[in-house]
Amino acid sequence: MSEPIPSSSWPRDLLLLVLALGAFYGFRLGSYPLANPDEGRNAEIPREMVASGDWVTPRLDGVNYFEKPPLVYWTVAGCLKLFGPSEWSVRAAPLLFALGGVLFTYAATRRIAGRSAGLAAALVLATSLLYYVLARFLILDMAVAVLMSATLFCFILGVREPPPAANTNAWTARRRWWFYGLYASAALATLAKGLMGFLVTGAVMFLWLLIFRQWKRLRPFYLPTGVLLFLAIAAPWHLLVAARNPTWFHRYVVYEHLERFLTSAASRAGPWWYFIPIILAGLFPWSGFLLAGVRRALRGGWTERDKNADSWFFVTWAGFIFLFFSVSHSKLPGYILPVFPALAVLIGRWLAPSLAEGWVRLRGGLRVFGFAAGLLAVALGAVVLRPAMIHGMSAAQAQALQPAAFTLAAVLLLGGILAPALARAGRAHAALATVAATIVLFCGVLTFAAANIQRPGTKDLALFVQAHAGPADRVLHYHEFFHDFTFYAGRVVDVVSFKGELELEEDAAARTSGRFMDDPAFRRLWRQPGRVLAVARKTDTPELFADPAFTYHLLAQSEDHYLFSNKP
Repeated sequence: MSEPIPSSSWPRDLLLLVLALGAFYGFRLGSYPLANPDEGRNAEIPREMVASGDWVTPRLDGVNYFEKPPLVYWTVAGCLKLFGPSEWSVRAAPLLFALGGVLFTYAATRRIAGRSAGLAAALVLATSLLYYVLARFLILDMAVAVLMSATLFCFILGVREPPPAANTNAWTARRRWWFYGLYASAALATLAKGLMGFLVTGAVMFLWLLIFRQWKRLRPFYLPTGVLLFLAIAAPWHLLVAARNPTWFHRYVVYEHLERFLTSAASRAGPWWYFIPIILAGLFPWSGFLLAGVRRALRGGWTERDKNADSWFFVTWAGFIFLFFSVSHSKLPGYILPVFPALAVLIGRWLAPSLAEGWVRLRGGLRVFGFAAGLLAVALGAVVLRPAMIHGMSAAQAQALQPAAFTLAAVLLLGGILAPALARAGRAHAALATVAATIVLFCGVLTFAAANIQRPGTKDLALFVQAHAGPADRVLHYHEFFHDFTFYAGRVVDVVSFKGELELEEDAAARTSGRFMDDPAFRRLWRQPGRVLAVARKTDTPELFADPAFTYHLLAQSEDHYLFSNKP
């Protein structure tokens, strides 16, 4: 039953959430360079859309790129046109999706379980560690998770609404609008991630209807007009890109959807339990409350499943998506993000009434929080004092991270001790506020360490090229393609003896352009009269630079890369 809350609290709550989360997610959003390869790629494709004016065919370094549909690219491109090129403007896209996801979670949970549960669910989702990180990181997973969860929220809210009465204007009925929201969200999810945008959510809905015998609640679900709405949103791009690109269907449907899921073609396999530690760590600091939230949703057990069918829906949501990605042969941490809104609802619905009972109900979760905070604090100190524990971490990088790591450890230890102590003293609200404050401070300090955590990119060299290279100069990447370079330099580049993510097999024009060459062709180009600039990793150049027949001028260098030219 929803608690009776005056409707006047809706706008106030939404405004406070927008302001608080805007500050939380937006703090120092543009203070560190784009990470390679993901952020560089997902910023460069929209940059090329804006530069070329072609918003149908995504391109990476001027090469057709059919791995993903374009919704996130369109969103980033819109931010670029509004705010100009910067780290802040491209990361505004995942931030806006994340903000929308929290607001929808609050609104849906409030309609189902009341205002307190809605606020608790919003707090849990917004401050979960994985959700925070992906809200500030330019990959597709946040948009996909938010749109899939919007589809499922619309579904459960729609079936909870009674069918419109015979004397009611059906067009204005709330149920109809929830189902139209379902179809629109599923279409947008399809434009963000492909067929799984509606297939996975459709499977969740079907299983819940089947297992819990809720078919009667489904009618009416406005299928004819809903399908038309879905197609009006999702179909135009698919038809246009297929008409313009003969190889699109095989790459996008056969390889990206079927082969990547059913085979190890993407080389991202993992064990069946791959996502379990990611969920537990990603839910920090709320992981300890998850079991209690699930137990509350399933109270009465299987025998009471019809009575508690709506609560079982969120368990079905999280359970099916977890199993779906666990059996997939392609696994990455961000793939599991669509379960987080459902888990936030389960935890929020348990937290809201449990606050009144204080320490007795909260002690398990707070003890887990204290233990995890202490463990993480010790791990942070150990890593920066003994960098050999982490593959690829240098002593210089560890030393640069020490101030932030020790500050983070202190924040965690203080929060891990203080929150349980406050709860034992009968101050349950203050205890949960301390948990939230701990993760907010942790994330805030983490932003100061972000530039030292990620591997060095090519931003400085790209800005040098942007300032000093002329339109007729050719810029090459030697034995690699540096995704961030093209975004910061504002130009596409030629590539020597490297393919990587460049889908040359999908673009005959790119293959015959002469921009993608082997080493002998590079040597011939280097000796021609025109000016050529090349970017390379320092580890790829010793043999080249040692060749007496190869003359070059070193223009600039960064920690890991050289910029050199055939002319002074």
